[in-house]
Amino acid sequence: MTSLIAKRITKIRSSLPAKVRPIAVTKKVSVAAMREAYAAGIRDFGENRIQEALPKQEQLQDLPDICWHFIGHLQSNKAKKALEQFQWIHTCDSLKLAQRLNRLAADLPSPPQVCLQVKILPDPDKYGWSVPELRADLSALDQCKRLKIKGLMTILPLGLTDEETLTAFQEVRSLATKINQQNWSNLQMQELSMGMSADYHFAVQAGATMVRLGRIIFGEIE
Repeated sequence: MTSLIAKRITKIRSSLPAKVRPIAVTKKVSVAAMREAYAAGIRDFGENRIQEALPKQEQLQDLPDICWHFIGHLQSNKAKKALEQFQWIHTCDSLKLAQRLNRLAADLPSPPQVCLQVKILPDPDKYGWSVPELRADLSALDQCKRLKIKGLMTILPLGLTDEETLTAFQEVRSLATKINQQNWSNLQMQELSMGMSADYHFAVQAGATMVRLGRIIFGEIE
């Protein structure tokens, strides 16, 4: 019998273009539910907290083709562990953190893939660069040669209209295009990590390549 999680994933996949990777957000999600998602074809899992991720990763070692994405706020004292345990870090939110990750990555066999977190709209509750701050730091970020800086990530403020949501995601895509046009040697804005359960349709419409989906896959979790 097909599980509810599998049915939700099938429905979501039918609505996503082939180029868009659904990342299952597994904060507070059980390992059993994660295995159901894996069985339904999910290979990308996103965790918000290192300490919650580690035991899950250990219990899922028999599934070697899982790609782990760190999607929560990354404190600098957890940077080394994040680099060791995750293939992707979506939430590089300052030049200081990028430079720390770059230093720590010297000891790794393969450089991590990183998205730069940008606040496309002002929001005191979110981390990340404002657009002017990011533009000012691009030259220094380009010197972080041990990181694969692959794109932009954003989380929009709450309370936007549908039109405002779509416009904001389009502005992120436009920013990525403008950065690419500057021909930096180490900044390649190929990936756009944007959109969650409530707004991912707009993110996809605006050009997202990765959408972070929790509730729409796993339901409400206490």
